[in-house]
Amino acid sequence: MARIVVRLTPRAAQERIDGWDADDHGRPVLKVRVRAAPIEGRANAALVALVAGALNCPKSRVVLSGGETSRLKTLEIDGVDEAALRALSA
Repeated sequence: MARIVVRLTPRAAQERIDGWDADDHGRPVLKVRVRAAPIEGRANAALVALVAGALNCPKSRVVLSGGETSRLKTLEIDGVDEAALRALSA
């Protein structure tokens, strides 16, 4: 199971994966934008759907494991290799 940290921007003009960046501590962070508002888990659900679609895997394999109400989220993805994760971009 792979684990990634995502910096989510809700209420964006378009849904897209902007690629990898580093946070203030130098850790890799995937930057993602979704149209959904951060109300009642809609932005989190849009994030899971977007990442699953980009990885061509079922949404059930992408689990939000941390940061439910934070801009920084942790996703656990089952059955995906590190090369596929590094290739995530727009």
